[in-house]
Parts: sequence; C-alpha cells; structure tokens
Amino acid sequence: MISEIDQTDIKLLEVLQDDASLSNQALAARVHISPPTCLRRIKRLQDTGLIEREIAVLNPEKLAAALGLGLTALVEVTLDRQGAEHQQAFESRVVADDAVQQCYRVSPGPDFMLVVHVADMPRYLALAERLFTSDANVRNVKAFFSTKRSKFKPKVLLAL
Repeated sequence: MISEIDQTDIKLLEVLQDDASLSNQALAARVHISPPTCLRRIKRLQDTGLIEREIAVLNPEKLAAALGLGLTALVEVTLDRQGAEHQQAFESRVVADDAVQQCYRVSPGPDFMLVVHVADMPRYLALAERLFTSDANVRNVKAFFSTKRSKFKPKVLLAL
C-alpha cells in the first residue's frame, strides 16, 4: 500500500531520478536529512513500489560509435481486432521481446506505440517478421527511424 508522501520524499525521488548512484550520505546531504532517516525513507519508497528499480542508462549513440551498431525505431501498430483479449495477446508478445524497450497502448490513432532498439536494419526486419508479420491480427505498422536523439530524460515530474 502506498502511504502519503511528503516534501522530503519528493526531494528524495527528484534527486534519485537524476542520479541513483549517489551514496546514502551524499543523498541525505542533498535532501538535508540524516543518513539513517534517508535509508529508512528510501526503503519505504521501495517497499511501496514508488521506486520500481534502479538501472544504468546507456547512451545508444556512443555505443553505436564504439560497437558499430544501433538502430532505434518508433513504431505505430494498429490491430485488426481491438478487443481486450487481442490487445493483451499482442502486448504480451511484444513486451517479452528484448528489442522492445517501451510499449504504450495509445488512443486515438494506432493501438500501440513501441520504441525498439536493434543492432541494424536486418535485425529490425527480423523483429518486424517476428512481431508484426506473423500476427494475423496486425493490420498496419508504421516505423519511424531515429536519426538523432535530442533529448532522453526518463523522469516523472513530481510537482504537487
């Protein structure tokens, strides 16, 4: 159960969204609380599910330059039948694929928007075959290929 959060919790969440690698002491200092209090609050925020997980955010452009690969596509998918069971079946299949980084049900327009990242165009074509062409319920797919990422900030705005 999510309990009420206060301004200190919001400050903690703001700082963690910018840099979750901070030590407990550094985090406590930034939020102006004691380290034991900071630790307790972070544990409570994790236990309630407000902090889902901590990850490293990689730079795909730099990785592409270093490894010689990388293709990001934003993909609109429209299903032929939009019933709840059809949407769930498609969603279950795409979220299980590691190349799909983000999946959103959207309205109006297409039924889903996907963000996919693959090594190169042949791998995108394999993904398209695997996820879209082999599904008789997929009516339309429209892919947009990223030529430059100008902003990427996976941050939830916490204004009260």
